[in-house]
Parts: sequence; structure tokens; C-alpha cells
Amino acid sequence: MNNDTLSNAATTGIRNLADDALKSAQDTVQSTRQAAHSTLDKAEEGVHALRGKADPIIDDLAARAQDLASRSIDYCAETSAKARRQLHDAANATTRYVEQQPGKAVMIAAASGAALATLMFWMSRSRGRRAGTY
Repeated sequence: MNNDTLSNAATTGIRNLADDALKSAQDTVQSTRQAAHSTLDKAEEGVHALRGKADPIIDDLAARAQDLASRSIDYCAETSAKARRQLHDAANATTRYVEQQPGKAVMIAAASGAALATLMFWMSRSRGRRAGTY
């Protein structure tokens, strides 16, 4: 064999090896793409399944929150109405007492006013002492 024949044979062999390596790499890339697509499809199915399970739970929590808010509003309305009734009853009882016992009512009012004025006087003095002014 001459050098040209050997050179051609070597070139052909190298080309065949390169073609085989390229084909193998292309097959590997294609196989990897298919595996990635399959994995992504499975992941997407999993997300849809989780969402399907989560939606009813979220709806249930929202319904419970709405029910709790509604009951809280009703409770506040009832408590407010009860407080108004009690305040109205106390005002009526005070008015009846003043009508029935005007002298005692004036004495109680005067004593309460004096006690309140004394308390305010003491508080203003103690605040002045803490601030450094007498």
C-alpha cells in the first residue's frame, strides 16, 4: 500500500469515528430532551394534582373565615345593643333616684365632685414634683 492509500484509509477511519461520535452525541441529546420533557410533564401533572387538592381546602378556609367574620359582626352588634340597653336602664334609674331623692342626689353629686377635684389636684401636684416644678 502506498502512502495515499494509507492516508485515505486513516482519514476515512477518523471520519467514521467522528461520525459515530457525532451520531452518539446526537442520540444522547435527543434522549436527554425526551427525558427532560417527560420529567416536566410529570411535574406539571403533579402541580395540577396538588392544585386540585388545594383549591377545596382554600375554599373551605375562606368559608370558615367568612362565617367567623359574620359571627363576630353579629356578636359585636348584640354586645353594642346590650350596652345601650344597660346604659339606658342606668340613666332611667338615676333619673328616678334623683326624682325620688333630690336631696341625697345633690349631696352625692357634691361629694363626687369634691372627691374628683381633690384627686385631680393631687395628680397635678405629683406630676409637677416628677417634672421638677413645685
